Amino acid sequence: MAIIEQSQAEDKPYGTFAPRRGLSRIIAWTRSASDNFLGRKIAYALRRLGVRSLDGRPVDIESLGAKMRLYPDGNVCEKRVLFTPQYFDSPERKLLAERLRDGFRFIDIGANIGAYSLFVAAKAGPSARILAVEPQPEVFARLSFNIAQNPFGTVKAVACALADKPGELTLFIDPTNRGESSVRILRSSAGSTVRVPAMTLLSLVQNEGYERLDAIKLDVEGAEDLILEPFLRDAPESLWPGFIIVEDSRQRWQSDLPALLERSGYALLAQTRLNLVYERKVATP
Repeated sequence: MAIIEQSQAEDKPYGTFAPRRGLSRIIAWTRSASDNFLGRKIAYALRRLGVRSLDGRPVDIESLGAKMRLYPDGNVCEKRVLFTPQYFDSPERKLLAERLRDGFRFIDIGANIGAYSLFVAAKAGPSARILAVEPQPEVFARLSFNIAQNPFGTVKAVACALADKPGELTLFIDPTNRGESSVRILRSSAGSTVRVPAMTLLSLVQNEGYERLDAIKLDVEGAEDLILEPFLRDAPESLWPGFIIVEDSRQRWQSDLPALLERSGYALLAQTRLNLVYERKVATP
């Protein structure tokens, strides 16, 4: 096995792990695949071949408008961003991109390796402010590395979990897909745990001096209600985000988050395979 430890890889400059010729061809094929049943079937088959050919090595590559070092073995997000970015939350990203403006304020909660944060940074311009929140230490190191490879200067990484109260939480880590780690108990019993600091979304926003939020994305594997419910209860309406992408975890939420969002003036814009997209229309006086 040619598995390279992440700590060793991070010592190497970007470009060290550029894809070899065979892998480059696979990536070109998967990225050009059509968005239909046959196209996806072929792309996913080639993607499996590409992951196997890496044998645990990372890849340095541009995706979604940014430079990234990706570890596709063991993280579905990184696998999608490397091989099939055209399938990566395409409707959600399109809606988000249509709402970008000068001084855009965006918080990426459960940022993983920074796909959403860097996508927004690449398009929003130098006046944007973006927070990429990721509690898992190993993934946070990847996120920080990716941010540092790009000239945007608008993304700040925050190493903590967001929850309904401050303190320290146990994070359950999925060994087969690090992107599915959660502060709620995982269905798999094979994972490990790590203690991480936690704070509320309102505290984060206030600590960063935000006067408004244009958009947030929440992907925290079933704990989205623990973040949004206290925020909408305690935060002034001036801080409520105009646009929300939230992972559709309704079977795991302990409260009726869609009903809360509707009562708070949000309308469902889109329901995709993985996410719910909401927008709040504020009547002008």
